[in-house]
Amino acid sequence: MTAARVDGRLRVVTLNIHKGLSQFNRRMVIHELRDGLDALDPDVVFLQEVQGLNRRFALRFAACPPGGQHEFLAGGRLQHVYARNAVYDHGHHGNAILSRFPFVSFENEDISDHRFERRGLLHSVVAVPGWRRNLHCVCVHLSLHERGRSRQLEAISGRLEELAERELPIIVAGDFNDWRQRASSILERRLGMTEVSHAHLGRAARTFPSLLPLLRLDRIYVRGFRVAEARVHRGRPWSLLSDHLAVSAVLERG
Repeated sequence: MTAARVDGRLRVVTLNIHKGLSQFNRRMVIHELRDGLDALDPDVVFLQEVQGLNRRFALRFAACPPGGQHEFLAGGRLQHVYARNAVYDHGHHGNAILSRFPFVSFENEDISDHRFERRGLLHSVVAVPGWRRNLHCVCVHLSLHERGRSRQLEAISGRLEELAERELPIIVAGDFNDWRQRASSILERRLGMTEVSHAHLGRAARTFPSLLPLLRLDRIYVRGFRVAEARVHRGRPWSLLSDHLAVSAVLERG
């Protein structure tokens, strides 16, 4: 079992990895992305648009690693769970969670609003050494349409309400596609959650598009933690590694 940090803090990152491609799909940047994540030294990573299998990539990009992108990014240091959401003839993609600590369980709940936009709620339970209660981690990539997002946020709240009432530690992170900033009020009201950038900086971080971020789409919501640090990773190399920017936070148990 991997030991927790001496300072007791938890370092988390979320990123929509754009299927391992640079902005405008010009290059496979999965190797540079793994280097970037390794440099952040996270405990838990929430990833969206992860290519679990793509036979076309293997033919198009010499840098395409064998196996799923979640396995490659985890390397030998992190454990991983992956849930396919969109399935097609040449492969599939979905959400993934990487963890320094062991997974107790995981489940993917289909929260698709319609068949042309497949979405899932990946809920994993992680055993952090020294913690009395297990950590609940939820990775999401919500709909492009407001009606779909509203239903998906209700599904997230419904799934986690009992856990919140029991005062269990929870992290919900991912690409919320929520340019109207409505997710925060729902998750705060229903689950008592806090968005890390807003807690630390007074506002959600601008994360999309990565070269000139204007929209605040990528978030980390927490319950049962104090936010010690929160950061959006602007500039090189992050602006070249996806069409979204990574958001990270350092958390202390509340």
